[in-house]
Amino acid sequence: MTRVIDEQINSVRRELLNLESIGIIKNETYDNKIYYSANNKHPYARALVMLFSSRTDVAIETAVVKPNAWEEYVRPVKNYLTCLIVTNRLPGQEGVDLLIVGDDRTKKLTHWAEVVEKKEGKPLNYVIMSRDDFQYRLNVKDRFVSEVLEMSILEKIDPEGILARR
Repeated sequence: MTRVIDEQINSVRRELLNLESIGIIKNETYDNKIYYSANNKHPYARALVMLFSSRTDVAIETAVVKPNAWEEYVRPVKNYLTCLIVTNRLPGQEGVDLLIVGDDRTKKLTHWAEVVEKKEGKPLNYVIMSRDDFQYRLNVKDRFVSEVLEMSILEKIDPEGILARR
């Protein structure tokens, strides 16, 4: 790599360590060699692909296909879900990844959130609350709900329009 970019080896090592420490790349050691690869689970992976892709069709495809993944994720619990907010929380940042509003008396939403965690390949901070509790918290301008709504939001699924009425 140092020969390709014509830089000092220590500079390259430092930058690789920096990128690895913030989670953009990951490494694997095999046969006394270190192999680096992009971490596709990083919150900014899609944006970085769009930024650095020389092919616009790849960048557009990446941008268009990923958001629909949440509609696919939600399909099994669509009847139990009132609202879903997916935030762009960075690792180590305060807040939640998922705010799930709906009927969880049968624990289907809880089980679904665990399945989503496995699909995403990382632990997610999520909160499940009933429709009435969420509506009350919206009305009294609850601090927690307000902070979630002010976070960078990747996806909002709101079939009942509960957020539009606030």
